[in-house]
Amino acid sequence: MKVILREDVKKLGEAGEIVDVAPGYFRNFLNPRGMAMRATDSNMRIYEEERRMEEVRENKAKNRAEKLAHKLENVSLNAPVQVGEEDKVFGSVTANDISNLLKEQGYDIDKRDILLDEPIRALGIYNVPVKLHKDVEGEVKVWVIKE
Repeated sequence: MKVILREDVKKLGEAGEIVDVAPGYFRNFLNPRGMAMRATDSNMRIYEEERRMEEVRENKAKNRAEKLAHKLENVSLNAPVQVGEEDKVFGSVTANDISNLLKEQGYDIDKRDILLDEPIRALGIYNVPVKLHKDVEGEVKVWVIKE
C-alpha cells in the first residue's frame, strides 16, 4: 500500500515521501497517529497545500523574529547588583533576571530563550544572545552595575 508520510518516521522515511507499507501497519499505526495518509491524487494535493501553508507560517514567524532581533540590538538593560569589598558581586545575574528586565521594557521573551552559558558574576557590560527563532538569534546589551 502506498502512503504519503506527513512527518518523519524512523526507519521508514521523511515527511513528504511516498513509501510502500503493509496495510496493517498503515491502518493500526500510521493512520491513527496522523503520521501518514493514502497516496491518492486528492491526498497529494491536500498534502502539498498543507505544506505550502506551513511554509508561509514559518516564513512569517521568521520575519517577525528578525524584526524583533533588530529591535533588541538597540535595547540596553541595567542590572543593579549588590557588591561588597573590591566590587565583588553578591549573587549573580541569571537568564530569569534578564527576562524580567526585558518584560519591564515590553519584550516578552522566555528565560529559556536567553542563551546564557552561566550566570553573570562580575560588573561590566555583556552582550547576551537571545534565541528568537530556530534560525534567528538576537543580542541584548546588559550592564551589570552597582546597586
